Amino acid sequence: MVDITWKIFSETGNIETYLLMKELENEHRPNEVTQTENEVNESLDTRV
Repeated sequence: MVDITWKIFSETGNIETYLLMKELENEHRPNEVTQTENEVNESLDTRV
């Protein structure tokens, strides 16, 4: 889906299409961020 929105954005320059693409990308990233935050928190817990 991100590929389609990028193609449309690159052809039209429509900022709303770009924002949609970023929103779609971020839907997949929260789990990655949460995992990274958990790893940092675990690391900090072991140092205390």
